[in-house]
Amino acid sequence: MTDRTHSSSPATPDTDEPSEASAKASRATLPSPSTINHQPSTIPHVRAICLSAAKGERKSPTPSARLLENHGIEGDAHAGPWHRQVSLLASEDIQDMRAKGLPDLKDGDFAENIVLSGMDLSDLGLGSRLRIGKDAEISITQIGKVCHTRCAIFYQAGDCIMPRLGLFARVLKGGTIETGDEASILEAVPRSTHQCVVLTISDRCSRGEAEDTAGPAVAAQLKSELTAHIYGTEIIPDEATEIEERLKHYCDGHGIHLVLAVGGTGFSPRDVTPEAVTAVIERPTPGLDEAMRIESLKKTPHAMLSRAMSGIRGTTLVMSLPGSERAATENIAAVLPALDHGLRKLRGDPSDCGRPSD
Repeated sequence: MTDRTHSSSPATPDTDEPSEASAKASRATLPSPSTINHQPSTIPHVRAICLSAAKGERKSPTPSARLLENHGIEGDAHAGPWHRQVSLLASEDIQDMRAKGLPDLKDGDFAENIVLSGMDLSDLGLGSRLRIGKDAEISITQIGKVCHTRCAIFYQAGDCIMPRLGLFARVLKGGTIETGDEASILEAVPRSTHQCVVLTISDRCSRGEAEDTAGPAVAAQLKSELTAHIYGTEIIPDEATEIEERLKHYCDGHGIHLVLAVGGTGFSPRDVTPEAVTAVIERPTPGLDEAMRIESLKKTPHAMLSRAMSGIRGTTLVMSLPGSERAATENIAAVLPALDHGLRKLRGDPSDCGRPSD
């Protein structure tokens, strides 16, 4: 069995959107709307809770709701075993849209589940944890989203701020929430933090026949030397289609900056990681591969047998590394001096790439 873990919910795989059947199974009769009770503006609180019975439509306010662990809001169409279980918007952002010519906007018109007031959401990065009400806890799993087509919400409201300003979260701890409940930040991961995913590619490790030491070592190295946040780790077999699927999953839409595929880069018939990486990247980054091989050649001639590939997909850097703990950490160490700058350039950093003057 494939072992997939997620930094915010270790027992939960980071999956794509649940099927329509799963969404229908989670639906319940929606409570009737009620007048919202407001806390003083200085206290972060829940301004509104909104649900819908179907996707792609406005949500309706309700006075209370139940958050279910690793599911979402009971009765909401977007609930399910995936990473976008709950959506959030700041009340202040909705108010800005009203001031820009949409005075009739209501809470839920952008299909958001929870509207928070008095809390700055703009710098919360992936892995940030919030408490909603007395018991419920959620972890931020995605910032914004890609809308490939304009849905009914766009045409009804004239614009949709969810792709730009919305946050999505997974429910870590369930509980009942009500409008007016206080909200607090339990852990803030700054949005400037590099977000990384480590995929260990190994048939034996995926079957539990061997212990994965390379993946955890690389993750620890990124945390200590790059000050990165490890969004998730997974162990998957040497299957090209599965490797490609997981690479695309994390590169497209999540806001992940670096994905490492550890293992499967040699000459063995089952070593297909370079082919999988090549299939998903849009721009190769050969300098990184050259630097890693040059450094490894100083230690062993076997380094010239590495077929590791790296490249860029969208705004995410994908790198492949050898499967041994020592080789993997040595390869990362070789590129660390340039990695921080490269990842920031991918995110639009306008600073000069030239070496600063002494």
